Amino acid sequence: METKVEIVYRPDQSTERSQPLFVANVPAGFPSPADDYKEEKLDLNKYLIKNPAATYFVKVTGDSMVGAGVHSGDLLVVDRSIEPADKKVVIANINGELTVKRIRIRKNKITIEPENSSFPTQEIKPGSEFEVWGVVTNVIHAL
Repeated sequence: METKVEIVYRPDQSTERSQPLFVANVPAGFPSPADDYKEEKLDLNKYLIKNPAATYFVKVTGDSMVGAGVHSGDLLVVDRSIEPADKKVVIANINGELTVKRIRIRKNKITIEPENSSFPTQEIKPGSEFEVWGVVTNVIHAL
């Protein structure tokens, strides 16, 4: 299934919800009891959102971007203030439909590429309805 935008959300910056952050290197094995830990506060709004006025969230469906770590049901943090550049993952409006793809910008050619070999690359032809709605900065999904 093609990866598409299911829902668009605005971030709620009205509350501050700082959570404890333990600053330590966390190995995938067993932690060393000799490690020093420092507790700080982490506000996910500040961590994930660099430009609140230009940021929104989208919920996606489909599996065309699994190679980029984007899975069906994930929330994406999207920043409209970032200039779309070659190889960035973007939210694009193509002929009235929002999609998530990697943009490729070459001399006289723009393509939108999936990160799943089961899906084709789409060239944006002159005169096509095409607009980049923002660059994806973070992916939020459950393990």
